[in-house]
Amino acid sequence: MTGTLQEPTEQGVSGAEICLDKVTKSYPGTAAPAVEEFSMTIPAGKVVVLVGPSGCGKTTTMRMINRMVEPTSGTITIGGRDALHIDPDQLRRTIGYAIQQVGLFPHYTVSQNIALVPGLLKWDKKRIADRVEEMMDLVGLDPKTFANRLPAQLSGGQQQRVGVARALAADPPVLLMDEPFGAVDPITRGNLQDELMRLQSELGKTIVFVTHDFDEAVKLGDKIAVLGDRSTIQQYDTPDAILANPANDMVAGFVGSGASLKQLTLTRVRDVEYDSDAVLAVGDHERPAAVIEKLEKAGSAYALILDARQRPQRWVHIRELPGRQSLDGAGKPVGDSVSTQSTLQDALEAILTEGGRAVVTGNRGELLGTIDIDTVTKVIANLREEHNA
Repeated sequence: MTGTLQEPTEQGVSGAEICLDKVTKSYPGTAAPAVEEFSMTIPAGKVVVLVGPSGCGKTTTMRMINRMVEPTSGTITIGGRDALHIDPDQLRRTIGYAIQQVGLFPHYTVSQNIALVPGLLKWDKKRIADRVEEMMDLVGLDPKTFANRLPAQLSGGQQQRVGVARALAADPPVLLMDEPFGAVDPITRGNLQDELMRLQSELGKTIVFVTHDFDEAVKLGDKIAVLGDRSTIQQYDTPDAILANPANDMVAGFVGSGASLKQLTLTRVRDVEYDSDAVLAVGDHERPAAVIEKLEKAGSAYALILDARQRPQRWVHIRELPGRQSLDGAGKPVGDSVSTQSTLQDALEAILTEGGRAVVTGNRGELLGTIDIDTVTKVIANLREEHNA
């Protein structure tokens, strides 16, 4: 019997439930299996994070879902379909897959990389072109700027965005992610995590995410599975439940010290009252003289320059403006910012980097407001009171 999980459609699809029942993987010449009788139900449309030490079998477990690794025994169903009775190539074309080193084809352009799976599925050229443009916009890459670039011409973060776009291009119900953000710097990693949460809020895929970083697991997961040797499940629960009540010493070791501070990772910027009008925002087309007048009227020294799509670009001080004919090149680029999907831990790091106040952006990078250190410290104080109660 062959087939696919679903036929790709123009509309977004909801995720599919994944059920693994007593799944085992043994390799010839080894005394113990790499994965032993692993059973788990992954809810449709949720992010489930597999976290555990190196060599515990978490990547092998995930790769059995799309049969990159063939199970020795057990059953795997995706959306009610037996994955072991679907042609492996067809199965993989209906499951998105993103990895740490991205795996982009170096001699393909960005658009060609993203179009790969839709092409294999025989979509027509216009549909593919439209989908590529849609995906690039979705992950925050301007098609006019990046479509014809080669991977070597991109930063690590941009390459990872292309990898995610490629994994989502055929609109799969399931997305497998194997430490996809592990090879980028901390700020870029945080931005990519925010981007994934934003995409998930829009698309509702079923995501299985592998990491060894417990903080990343807490930030991203609707549920976390802490795995021990041979992928034995030590605890499978929501992040807040694991933080509050680790099941055993191994799980407690992953949680580590400062569990109450980790609660900042459970609170999103969207959950607190950030300032929507604490700074003066001006368009990059405005005349410097007019900006000076606005700053003087507002009694403020700094303005935030926005582009035509209302995305924050630069901070400019009033003393930099006299004598200028335009705002081109004026001010200092906005550094670390946060989105409404960001955690308060991300916000705290951005605030410290930016000197006391960080920019908050929406789903398309547009300015929503700012958040300051006082907001975060009030939340920390409340968490401490709750913890000591």
